[in-house]
Amino acid sequence: MARVKITETVLRDGHQSIAATRMRLRQMLPVLEAMDEVGYNALECWGGATFDTCMRFLDEDPWERLRTIKKHVKKTPLQMLFRGQNILGYRHYADDVVYEFVNRAVDNGIDIIRVFDALNDPRNLESSIKAAKDTKSVHVQGALVYTISPIHTMESFTKVAKELQDMGVDSICIKDMSGLLSPYDAYNLIRMLKKHLSVPIELHTHCTCGLGEMTYMKAIEAGVDIIDTALSPFGEITSQPATESMVMALQHSIYDTDIDVDRLWPIVDHFKHVRKELEDE
Repeated sequence: MARVKITETVLRDGHQSIAATRMRLRQMLPVLEAMDEVGYNALECWGGATFDTCMRFLDEDPWERLRTIKKHVKKTPLQMLFRGQNILGYRHYADDVVYEFVNRAVDNGIDIIRVFDALNDPRNLESSIKAAKDTKSVHVQGALVYTISPIHTMESFTKVAKELQDMGVDSICIKDMSGLLSPYDAYNLIRMLKKHLSVPIELHTHCTCGLGEMTYMKAIEAGVDIIDTALSPFGEITSQPATESMVMALQHSIYDTDIDVDRLWPIVDHFKHVRKELEDE
């Protein structure tokens, strides 16, 4: 069994979920080199609401943020969340805008693009996946959005995942943005996907319903390749399970992440101060 890989979300979804995306670049800079040495699969640091919030609330240039992070992070791939035909906005944009935005993101430092559509409609993902594949350099991850309804079945999720694989994505993410995926459903879904897919599978969940860590453990037992976590000052609650907790839970097992937890404590201490700063504002 290959080790479980960790994608760290504290620089994007962690503070988006806990602090309305208000972390500033200056609050990230002191620990970027240390984070680069941890051995993460990727650092999620851009996309989602960060682009909007930088301009609307923080008086920051989101492109300059990305370029600056790239200067300090030399080893670890930088990841972003991309809303398909919506790019990083709240309506559909023309194909040429999608193509240009993808190319600018890659040119400015993005290594992994996670592409999703809230309705799991592949038509809304075609342009962004093709644009990303055409760069010949970026890892393209297709996401299927998990939710619960009479039409959202194991079979329907598998159908979407297979369509994404056929579109040429390099990996699949199960994007459980509401934290609704229960442990045994995660186990069964990943087992089914593993039977039909040849690309790696990543799982993204939130602790909103209190299931996060249990869901990850069952997903790992089912063979998931990568999990998303956030360092504890911006983990848990409505964010991802805590990085330190998952690393320690998997230590000395066949799923060991190979991350030295002692490397995490100084970074955790830094983000404790950052969270207090944000709470005091």
